[in-house]
Amino acid sequence: PEEEEEMAETTTIKAPAPGTFYGRPSPEEDPYVNEGDRIESGQVIGLVEVMKNFIEVTADSSGVLESFLVENEDRVEAGQDIARLSPA
Repeated sequence: PEEEEEMAETTTIKAPAPGTFYGRPSPEEDPYVNEGDRIESGQVIGLVEVMKNFIEVTADSSGVLESFLVENEDRVEAGQDIARLSPA
Protein backbone atom coordinates (compact mmCIF):
# COMPACT_ATOMS: atom_id res chain seq x y z
CA PRO A 1 0.00 0.00 0.00
CA GLU A 2 2.82 2.45 0.84
CA GLU A 3 4.44 1.89 -2.57
CA GLU A 4 1.09 2.51 -4.28
CA GLU A 5 0.78 5.82 -2.41
CA GLU A 6 4.24 6.87 -3.58
CA MET A 7 3.40 5.97 -7.18
CA ALA A 8 0.14 7.92 -6.94
CA GLU A 9 2.06 11.02 -5.83
CA THR A 10 4.56 10.95 -8.67
CA THR A 11 3.78 12.74 -11.90
CA THR A 12 5.38 12.49 -15.31
CA ILE A 13 6.66 15.08 -17.73
CA LYS A 14 5.49 14.30 -21.25
CA ALA A 15 6.93 14.97 -24.69
CA PRO A 16 5.18 17.93 -26.33
CA ALA A 17 5.68 16.53 -29.84
CA PRO A 18 7.19 13.56 -31.66
CA GLY A 19 10.92 13.85 -32.35
CA THR A 20 14.32 13.36 -30.75
CA PHE A 21 14.81 14.12 -27.04
CA TYR A 22 17.88 16.07 -25.96
CA GLY A 23 18.67 16.55 -22.27
CA ARG A 24 21.28 19.26 -22.84
CA PRO A 25 21.36 22.52 -24.83
CA SER A 26 24.31 21.30 -26.92
CA PRO A 27 26.68 18.31 -26.82
CA GLU A 28 29.37 20.33 -25.00
CA GLU A 29 27.07 21.75 -22.32
CA ASP A 30 25.86 20.30 -19.03
CA PRO A 31 22.38 18.72 -18.89
CA TYR A 32 19.45 21.02 -18.16
CA VAL A 33 18.73 18.95 -15.03
CA ASN A 34 20.00 15.78 -13.38
CA GLU A 35 18.12 13.04 -11.60
CA GLY A 36 17.63 14.09 -7.98
CA ASP A 37 17.50 17.83 -8.80
CA ARG A 38 14.69 19.98 -7.44
CA ILE A 39 12.83 21.59 -10.32
CA GLU A 40 10.18 24.27 -10.52
CA SER A 41 7.00 24.41 -12.55
CA GLY A 42 7.83 25.75 -16.01
CA GLN A 43 11.53 24.82 -15.78
CA VAL A 44 13.08 23.44 -18.97
CA ILE A 45 14.31 19.85 -18.57
CA GLY A 46 15.17 19.17 -22.20
CA LEU A 47 14.34 19.70 -25.85
CA VAL A 48 12.50 17.74 -28.52
CA GLU A 49 13.82 18.31 -32.03
CA VAL A 50 11.35 18.07 -34.90
CA MET A 51 12.67 18.80 -38.40
CA LYS A 52 15.42 21.13 -37.11
CA ASN A 53 13.00 22.94 -34.77
CA PHE A 54 13.55 22.64 -31.04
CA ILE A 55 10.62 22.56 -28.62
CA GLU A 56 11.31 23.02 -24.91
CA VAL A 57 10.17 20.26 -22.56
CA THR A 58 9.02 21.90 -19.34
CA ALA A 59 7.83 20.66 -15.97
CA ASP A 60 4.10 21.11 -15.27
CA SER A 61 4.69 21.15 -11.53
CA SER A 62 7.46 21.55 -8.97
CA GLY A 63 9.19 18.59 -7.35
CA VAL A 64 12.26 16.40 -7.47
CA LEU A 65 13.29 14.79 -10.75
CA GLU A 66 13.14 11.14 -9.75
CA SER A 67 14.27 9.66 -13.07
CA PHE A 68 14.41 10.11 -16.80
CA LEU A 69 12.36 7.50 -18.65
CA VAL A 70 14.19 8.04 -21.95
CA GLU A 71 17.85 8.42 -22.85
CA ASN A 72 19.46 11.43 -24.50
CA GLU A 73 18.85 11.32 -28.28
CA ASP A 74 16.01 8.76 -27.98
CA ARG A 75 13.06 9.11 -30.35
CA VAL A 76 9.89 10.07 -28.51
CA GLU A 77 6.22 10.28 -29.42
CA ALA A 78 3.87 13.14 -28.54
CA GLY A 79 2.53 12.59 -25.03
CA GLN A 80 5.17 9.97 -24.16
CA ASP A 81 6.43 10.06 -20.58
CA ILE A 82 9.95 11.50 -20.53
CA ALA A 83 10.65 11.91 -16.82
CA ARG A 84 9.17 11.04 -13.42
CA LEU A 85 8.72 13.80 -10.85
CA SER A 86 8.06 13.23 -7.16
CA PRO A 87 6.66 15.88 -4.83
CA ALA A 88 9.23 17.79 -2.81
